[in-house]
Amino acid sequence: MPTDSASVIKREVDRLIDLQIETMKQESPLTPAQLCEYHLRHEKIRTLYRELDRIEQAKVAVTLAAVS
Repeated sequence: MPTDSASVIKREVDRLIDLQIETMKQESPLTPAQLCEYHLRHEKIRTLYRELDRIEQAKVAVTLAAVS
């Protein structure tokens, strides 16, 4: 059974958010490299959420077209 692309994206978002949380739990200040990685993950999460929105909009469009 093929894996739904939205499910794959959601799992990746969950993984990235967990990493963000773990990073912020650190007691010591972030190193410049850690801060850079944090910002890169943030951008990746935003990109993935935009892709999820696009997928959902496409599903709605298909559903509306089928009803018409």
